[in-house]
Amino acid sequence: MAAAEYLDELVRDLAVAERRPAASAALVAAGAEAAPAVLRELVDESSPVPSYVAGAVLRGIGMGTFDMVFEALVAARNPGARRRIGRAYCDYGTAALSRYTAALSHPDAHVRHAAVGGIRSCGPDALPAAGALLPLLGDRDAEVAEAAGTVLMLVGDAVVLRRVRRDGPGRLRSRALAVLADIGGESALSDRDRAAVERLLRIKLIGDRPVAPDACWMHWLAIPSGDQAGIIAALGLAGPRQVTFTLGNDVVDSDAHGRLDADHDCFDRVFVTPELDGWTFVMGRWCDPCDPDRCDDVLRLCGLLSSRYGRAQAYYYGAQGDGSAWLLAEDGVVVRRYCETGKGDDELLTLGEPLPLERLRRAELGLASDWDTAEEEQDAEDEWKWAAFDLAPRIAAAYGVSPLAIGADTLMRGTGVLALTPYATSRTLPAGAYRI
Repeated sequence: MAAAEYLDELVRDLAVAERRPAASAALVAAGAEAAPAVLRELVDESSPVPSYVAGAVLRGIGMGTFDMVFEALVAARNPGARRRIGRAYCDYGTAALSRYTAALSHPDAHVRHAAVGGIRSCGPDALPAAGALLPLLGDRDAEVAEAAGTVLMLVGDAVVLRRVRRDGPGRLRSRALAVLADIGGESALSDRDRAAVERLLRIKLIGDRPVAPDACWMHWLAIPSGDQAGIIAALGLAGPRQVTFTLGNDVVDSDAHGRLDADHDCFDRVFVTPELDGWTFVMGRWCDPCDPDRCDDVLRLCGLLSSRYGRAQAYYYGAQGDGSAWLLAEDGVVVRRYCETGKGDDELLTLGEPLPLERLRRAELGLASDWDTAEEEQDAEDEWKWAAFDLAPRIAAAYGVSPLAIGADTLMRGTGVLALTPYATSRTLPAGAYRI
């Protein structure tokens, strides 16, 4: 068999999992002679050979293949081919750092984006490239600018970013501030920047009006009172700081997307609204009435608040079809708790009798107004589950005020605040850049 045919056969074997290890080893052993055949497979978006496999073989052959892959990336015009080649290009790691850095000034955005990805793959070794990444914060391509900011956050070079804030260029200052906030929060900002942010916040607060939350997952307490200070004290919250609705909602949304880890840092903060149509809302994942780590405490707090203010409610609503939960308490007694989130243990949280609105909704569906989940037929159970998934906002509006329905015309008294929950009293808050 001719050498070219043998190499082509080995390349085809890369698509077969059980033959892949031997074929990879043989191609690497063949060296530079095998590189063109492997590269042809890499640039072919219809190839059955995974891009990571072709890339690993090329890297195994040696750094001499880097320029071949780069030239293929520059020449690629098909998005699928660009993705395949880009993955292989980014994986050369620290040995290619200087070449990635040089490619940051390439005229094609897809090449600049791939170069940023290559620098990211270098991990902590990418620090020397931080200065070269700075101009890309103002890149005309939004994806490139965002990727550059992300890498600077990971590298954590706050010194370079502070220099941009101090000395310019002006077009990069705004983005540098956002990246600094993402790296280290307020503590990463200079005194001058912190003062500027506080000044902007004070200006924004002058004309601030209610804005409904717009998040994938929403959790809130609702209390029919304007006693913001009393509610904060009753909940054991600390360190309230005045914020706009935009800022409060943005922080709550960010925390709702946070991964629940052993530190429970997604429970650190809540947004306590001003009085809105006679109600105060406490918003944040800490208020979740159906979370395994929070349900018992939220139950207790609603009982406590209702004994003081007559009523207190807690809700969860997943706006992307992720379910609903509601908890209503009156005069210190829990009237109803119900969760429908698709989790197997939802029914274990059920307390009290169905609300009139629950019965009405079931009647609209042609279902029995009294039911036992354990005895209900599967079709009826499924129909009710999907209906109940969207019920939290409707229940909130029927038995009080829904925060999803507030707007600029909502009667407002006072100013909203961000406050720390008992989870946050002994550690630094998570960093982040938020809208004001």
